[in-house]
Amino acid sequence: MALEKLRKEETLAMRKRLIGQSLRLFYSEDPVKIVRARGQYLFDESGKRYLDCISNVHHVGHCHPRITKAAAAQMELLNTNSRFLHDNIVLYADRLAATLPERLCVFYFVNSGSEANDLALRLSRQYTQHEDVIVIDHAYHGHLMSLIDISPYKFRKLAGQKEWVHVAPLPDTYRGIYQEGHPNPGQAYADTVKDLIEEVHSKGRKISAFFAESLPSVGGQIILPQGYSKKVAEYVRSAGGVFVADEVQTGFGRVGNHFWAFQLQGEDFCPDIVTMGKPMGNGHPLACVATTAEIARAFTDNGVEYFNTFGGNPVSCAIGMAVLDVIEEEDLRGNAIRVGAHLKDLLAKLQTRHEIIGDIRGVGLFVGLELVTDKEKKTPATERAAWVVKRLKEEHQICVSTDGPWESVVKFKPPMCFSMEDAELVVQCIDGILTGYDASYKDANMTLMKFHIFLKLQELIKQLTFLILTQFFYPQLHLTEEPQL
Repeated sequence: MALEKLRKEETLAMRKRLIGQSLRLFYSEDPVKIVRARGQYLFDESGKRYLDCISNVHHVGHCHPRITKAAAAQMELLNTNSRFLHDNIVLYADRLAATLPERLCVFYFVNSGSEANDLALRLSRQYTQHEDVIVIDHAYHGHLMSLIDISPYKFRKLAGQKEWVHVAPLPDTYRGIYQEGHPNPGQAYADTVKDLIEEVHSKGRKISAFFAESLPSVGGQIILPQGYSKKVAEYVRSAGGVFVADEVQTGFGRVGNHFWAFQLQGEDFCPDIVTMGKPMGNGHPLACVATTAEIARAFTDNGVEYFNTFGGNPVSCAIGMAVLDVIEEEDLRGNAIRVGAHLKDLLAKLQTRHEIIGDIRGVGLFVGLELVTDKEKKTPATERAAWVVKRLKEEHQICVSTDGPWESVVKFKPPMCFSMEDAELVVQCIDGILTGYDASYKDANMTLMKFHIFLKLQELIKQLTFLILTQFFYPQLHLTEEPQL
């Protein structure tokens, strides 16, 4: 089968003509045309290989043979909707249940993280009979209208904040209101949610849910401080609401030590609803909501059937189970621990050599490298971060991207088969780029310093000339101003 049906220029021209331009391309100035992929590598139409550091969707690696084989086998046998009785949906639900706390025992299968979060919103409102939602600043929960409404990252660029949406501070211990030096940032940030609940109640409104990404990604690869989620859940439940953990970007072992990122908050912490998506089908559209029997019962008791045409179909569930098999059999959680730690160690060494590196944070294969122009003021180095991304792609065929409120965080969320050698290559290339930048920065500073010296010398010569003229050649003139030379 031909890998390329059109020349790159033709593809680009047709895309501009036929596809909505709000769907932006990576590297829009010079897009990469990808025609095949395997593992952590992408290949363009000329056969050039790119190292993929951003495709957290292709969780166990692009085009993993176990996944494609499972999909093809089930597709050839049967694919129908979940109103027919079939083994795959219950077997898959049972395997997911084994990874979660016992309370989270009822599952709804959908096709995307956005669908999952929209359903979680419905579940929480039906169960609590309340409307209002608390979210974290800079959060992103999906592209449906209901989710844009609870995503500050989106609604601030559009119609603005709805009266039923309330925004809590991002628990960022690097540049947030409570930082690393605080004795208990988890409690302090949780108390901002408590204050917000009291404010909501003072207006006669009630909380249905607190939504949070277990590790805020768009917010800048943020690691929530210990104790935060557990304390927030306590406050939210006391107010009659539920805690929704958005695991769409971070679930399925990416953090390494745990299967779910919310478990980083302690084994005794359990959300009321968990949403999952992106990595679940390794590129196949597959997502899910897990919740408690009590919440599911309230949703059933409303008398309105919930049915999703493609959610939980036999092919999707076969793929989902194959993904779980590969995670376990290839020890991808162990790989995330080892390679993620190695990547962070290497980046930490870079930080000692490059002033532009303000912070390194992450867990497993969820890592952020924050660039700043001033370490004391923590001024975001937005343009420099974009420059690093561009240079990595153009000179080293390494694909990364940026995130954070100022797009100053270079993020790493690669396929879970990312290797030690891959980590070393990426850091080596970043080191080379930043070293070149440091050298050019020093050269620019030296040039500027020489220019200032030249100006000072010029002024000094002028003053000396004035002194000589007044003292030796024209003393009788009693000049009080410098002559125009």
